[in-house]
Parts: sequence; C-alpha cells; structure tokens
Amino acid sequence: MVRYDHPDAVKLTELVQAEYVRRYASEVGDSSPMAPEEFDHPNGIFFIGYVDEIPVAMGGWRRGGPNGDTDGEIKRMFVLDSHRGQGLSRQVLDELERSAARQGIMRLVLETGTEQPEAIALYRSAGYVDVPAFGFYAEYDDSVHLGRVL
Repeated sequence: MVRYDHPDAVKLTELVQAEYVRRYASEVGDSSPMAPEEFDHPNGIFFIGYVDEIPVAMGGWRRGGPNGDTDGEIKRMFVLDSHRGQGLSRQVLDELERSAARQGIMRLVLETGTEQPEAIALYRSAGYVDVPAFGFYAEYDDSVHLGRVL
C-alpha cells in the first residue's frame, strides 16, 4: 500500500497515460480528476505490485460512486506490458476487493473504455456487470461502466 503520489505510482501512471493516448488517439489520456488524498485509508487505498523490487502493477479504489459512500470506484488498474499474462491484474483486483470490503464498501464500480478489451474481459470474468453510466465519462460513447457487489 502506497500513496497515489508515491514516485512508483507516478511512474506507472505516466506509462498508463501514454497507453491511453495511444489506444484512444487522444492528446491527454485519462483526464478525470483525481487527488492523492482520495486514496488515503480508510476512504480508499492504492497498491503497487513489485517483481524483483521493480514496480510492475498498480490499482486503487476511492470511496464514492453512483450509490454514494457505500460504493468504491476502481481507478488506475495497470500492469506493464512485460508482465501481462501472469495473473498480476487478478491479484491486484482481488486485493482491491478485499480491502474495500474491509472498509464497508458494498459495491465496486469502474469505468473503462472500448479500446481496452483485456480490461473488460478481466472485469467480466471476475463478475463485474454493466451498470448505468456514471461520473466523469458518463456521456462518452466509448466508455464501459461496470460494477460488482462485494
């Protein structure tokens, strides 16, 4: 567990933003507002996954969503290309779900995009289902909104 503004989180965030720019042919990547303190315990959490002391995966949740404070929103799930296919995304997701449940979160929600089929497949295979559009990307045609009751 680290703060969202930890240097390793910043480094991985820069990489995921570059991936968003590439996948969506945009100039800025994900521009939804996020502040480091939103991920501070007990109202959120942020994890970095390390392999041989190298940061290779990350993800976090912050309290709030369509159902208010009983929802938690997953943000910044990412695994380096070099470490995909090893189950790290599933491990991060499992830990996010466990930590959210411990803090009284009843449901996790997230927004991803149509150009991230791997992410959509991961979430659906973990039991996430379509939910009504919400938040910053609610009006975007290429957004996919998912949720799972914990």
